Amino acid sequence: MSKQIYQLGPVQYGFPDPTLALNDPDGLLAFGGDLTTERLKLAYKSGIFPWFSEDEPIMWWSPSTRAIIELSHFHISKSLKKYQKKNNFKISINTHFESVIDGCQQQRIDEEGTWITDDMKRAYFALHKIGIAHSIEVSFDNQLVGGLYGIMQNGVFCGESMFHTMTNTSKLASWALVNWLKQHHAHFIDCQLTNPYLTSLGATELTRFDFLTKLKLANKFTMPSDMWKPQQLENIYE
Repeated sequence: MSKQIYQLGPVQYGFPDPTLALNDPDGLLAFGGDLTTERLKLAYKSGIFPWFSEDEPIMWWSPSTRAIIELSHFHISKSLKKYQKKNNFKISINTHFESVIDGCQQQRIDEEGTWITDDMKRAYFALHKIGIAHSIEVSFDNQLVGGLYGIMQNGVFCGESMFHTMTNTSKLASWALVNWLKQHHAHFIDCQLTNPYLTSLGATELTRFDFLTKLKLANKFTMPSDMWKPQQLENIYE
């Protein structure tokens, strides 16, 4: 029996089983619906994420292979360690969330076009306000020079995008994130789709089945209540 793409309605927030996603294009599960906080919360808990361009309907994905970073497998090069020690970077969390998304959007537009539409930005701002979307920020001389943002409701941080305006600062944000997650006994980082940059940081691929199995365990994890309060992180690289 051939697979079909599902159309989501405007009211019901449920999703089809992720294993029903199409083989071509790989992982396309459904389209339609909206970007309300309740729908997005359910999507990420189910191993599904939205990905679409400005002129397309909302599309929901669960690819057959999933890129993740195991926290213990994160790769830190010697040159990155030297670079971090040489420069006086400040690392913070959730103090410049909107600026981080703006930076990610602009970098994507400059390089290749972006899926971070204005509707997506508004949706993630709403998730940030209810304590689900978070940012890691890298500053130099009191200027934001890099960062990343993503979703965390349980034991997995679902990375969405990163940016840099200064060499290696997106890597520094990733390194800080890994150390912060380790300190709070989180499980892993969901990178969604692999690319050479993520592979260089230690990302590996899992089958959809294995990913959903790990996600089920991570969904049982409860984050410490103060984990994501806005703050500057001291000694995060030690």
